[in-house]
Amino acid sequence: MTYPQTPSSGEPLFRLEGVSYSAGGRSILPALDLEISAGRTIGLIGHNGSGKSTLIKLLAHQIAPSTGQIRFGGRALESWPSREFARNLAYMPQQVPTAVGTSVHELVKFGRYPWHGSLGSFGATDRMKVEEALDLTGMTAMAGRHVETLSGGEHQRAWLAALIAQDSRCLLLDEPISALDIAHQVAMLDLVRDLTKTKGLTTIMVLHDVNMASRYCDEIIALHGGTVIARGVAPSIMTPETLRAIYGMDFTVHVQAGSGRLAALVT
Repeated sequence: MTYPQTPSSGEPLFRLEGVSYSAGGRSILPALDLEISAGRTIGLIGHNGSGKSTLIKLLAHQIAPSTGQIRFGGRALESWPSREFARNLAYMPQQVPTAVGTSVHELVKFGRYPWHGSLGSFGATDRMKVEEALDLTGMTAMAGRHVETLSGGEHQRAWLAALIAQDSRCLLLDEPISALDIAHQVAMLDLVRDLTKTKGLTTIMVLHDVNMASRYCDEIIALHGGTVIARGVAPSIMTPETLRAIYGMDFTVHVQAGSGRLAALVT
């Protein structure tokens, strides 16, 4: 099968035109115009309540905008049939189900549903994609384990494997490292970055830690009060002035010896 509506050269993967979102009488995102290109790892950062998760849910077609239009691959989001959309975009929410009684292998097989449906045959290509996803995420040895027996890091990798098996062009990850310790955060983001590059994906993820965003993202989009307040590569975001505008706090920014990476510390 092919990936329909793959963006042509110069066509943004996502285009938001006058998109707003309100809930419970409260405006969460005001009118937002935004374009996001394909083939990059993009981090969404900002203070709690800044609209990061709302934005990624809008992109994932989990909620509908109150006003405006979102285009994906040059096509209005609401015009995509659900299975066709899932062949092009995979979404991991903040809270993924525990999937009690389900093995890792069975969970990853669910990622193939958009390609064969509930009545379709699970064929050789599906098996190959499942085995590839397990291998790429280091979960092959755990394929027979029940998901509820996994550690936090293993649980996240199992769900990421299901998204990889889905074989979409775009991954949307809402706080994929929020419940992990620092070692597993680094391992998870290493894996996401490597998969993005080796498989030619576009990955958009919500991150709380600006230092992790700086280290792993090709581009950072910062939200404040539902508005894009800053956007660019890490050096343009990692300045005391910009970080104060984003978070309302004072930071010092250091260049790490050897790696040249930027690190921001609250002062």
